[in-house]
Formats: sequence, C-alpha cells, structure tokens
Amino acid sequence: MRCPFCGNVDTQVKDSRPAEDHVAIRRRRFCPACGGRFTTYERVQLRDLVVIKSSGKREDFDRDKLERSIRISMQKRPVDPERIDQMISGIVRRLESMGETDIKSTAIGEIVMEALARIDTVAYVRFASVYKNFQEADDFEDFVHELRPPVGKDD
Repeated sequence: MRCPFCGNVDTQVKDSRPAEDHVAIRRRRFCPACGGRFTTYERVQLRDLVVIKSSGKREDFDRDKLERSIRISMQKRPVDPERIDQMISGIVRRLESMGETDIKSTAIGEIVMEALARIDTVAYVRFASVYKNFQEADDFEDFVHELRPPVGKDD
C-alpha cells in the first residue's frame, strides 16, 4: 500500500481488526520512510459492477458515491451511523448477488429507496426528491400523500 504522505510503497500494517459489522477489515498502517500513520479498509468484492445510466452511459459502480448520496439524505437524522453502514453494505451485497454485472441506475435507486423507507421516512423523501427529480413543491406534496395510508370513512 502506497503511503499517502510521501508515496513510499513499503508501508507496514500495525493493527488489523473487523469493521462495519464484520464486512470489512480496518488496517492501521505505518510508513517507515516518513513516519506517517494512516488507515485503510479492505472489503470483499464479489464482482465488478457497471452502472448503466438513463442516458445509456456506462460507468463503474462506485460504493463511495452510493454512500455519499445516502449520507446526504440521512444528514441530521436520528439514525446510528453504524446502522447506515450496515444498510449500505446490504445494498452492495444485494447488487452483487443479483447475478448481473450491468445494473441500471434506476434499479439501484429503487433498492436504495426501499432500504431508506424501512429506516427513516424523511431520508426516504429527501432521496426520492433527487432521484425522481422533483421540480416544485407540489411534487413533494404528491409524493408524501402517496406515503400516507388512506383515512377510513365513518359509516
């Protein structure tokens, strides 16, 4: 592993331990050349995924991009960060186990929305507003209206 401070390729692992509910390994590293210390994470990747955008453009799946968008929707919500990490790992495992290497961005969006709906409805609406490209306040109102169960009528 290359040192991020001086570029030395001969770094040493000082400590390894499970991270993120045992789906990753956290390694503390030391660079003997400059004395720098840094952390790396190692995850199992079942297959290389390719995202097919709505425009038809293809790009490599980026777990960090997925994580950023989910964390933005979860900002200032009362959800444990570990729970968010578990959700992200679950989404990635689900994508990898679909059996396909090419996955449409719409399928990823639906899976994320499904996971968010189970955890936090505010984050779900935030994510949906970007994913479904809400343009005006009525779009929010219509979407939230669909979330609410119909009120029963008194006979």
